[in-house]
Amino acid sequence: MLRLLPFSDLDLAHWAACVAASPGAPPYVQAWWLAATAGRWAAVVELGPGGDYRSLLPLPLKWRPWGWVGYQPLFTQQLGLVLTAQSQHRDLAEYLALVAKSCRRFYQQLAPSAVPLVPPPGFTASERLTYHLDLGLAYDGLHAGYSADNRRRLRKNAAQAQPLQVSEGGDLGELIRLFLTYKAAQHTGLRPRQYARLHRLYAAAQAQGVAELRQVRHPATGDLLAGALFVRHAGGLVYLFAAASAVGRSAGAPLLLVDDAVRRYAGRAGQVFDFEGGSLPGIGRFFANFGARPVPYPTLTLTQPPWFLQWMRP
Repeated sequence: MLRLLPFSDLDLAHWAACVAASPGAPPYVQAWWLAATAGRWAAVVELGPGGDYRSLLPLPLKWRPWGWVGYQPLFTQQLGLVLTAQSQHRDLAEYLALVAKSCRRFYQQLAPSAVPLVPPPGFTASERLTYHLDLGLAYDGLHAGYSADNRRRLRKNAAQAQPLQVSEGGDLGELIRLFLTYKAAQHTGLRPRQYARLHRLYAAAQAQGVAELRQVRHPATGDLLAGALFVRHAGGLVYLFAAASAVGRSAGAPLLLVDDAVRRYAGRAGQVFDFEGGSLPGIGRFFANFGARPVPYPTLTLTQPPWFLQWMRP
């Protein structure tokens, strides 16, 4: 039985068990992740005989004058359907039918799937790209898959009298300030206050023991050249947030951060490094230079007229 449940009716223990029993579920569907980025959310849930959750579709909601809007929370790249072996409802369209009854508008980015998405009536689909690097090989094998330029720049840094080093970071606020300094706000569409969600997510990931904040500093001045926030999960590593100064980019600090992560997580069969993006050609090339492959994932959109317009004759 499928039911649309408000946040107040969700059983988060059943939620966690459902996600844990779903192979390949993206980390963004974890309740602690959604609590940090959405606060409260609804879901279409398949209930088992004992009230357990056999499957679920997270549905973050906002109220607007024209009705409920299903949205994609900040710092949450993908959501989508979470299925377990016990699920009797495996067609996304069944879940979306309940969404369409409740939302005037809906936008959600879904996790990649081997099955092509056929949007149900009223929904439209488009495609975005992320990049994945399979971490199954040992580091030497992954390093061999880097572009010739990446390998050359790594050798050049190692040969310096004071090579740049990657170390553990401790101040996410400093990394965000670096990002806002060197990445114009109009390129992200985010206001500085909206990064409070990233702080909450970092704190939640720290509490779960899955956050990694890494940095590269200038060996002489100690200035922050680049930094990155990674999040571990059962399926691998997510490259969640990163920034670099102009000097840091010129010195190859972002390259060192990614190489350090690949080195530390190489040799883990069945896990992937998710670069969390790549639709922009320049960013996609940076990721591809590590041997990562493009992975498309769908977005679904629904826009329905307000209820009072449905009463009007054409």
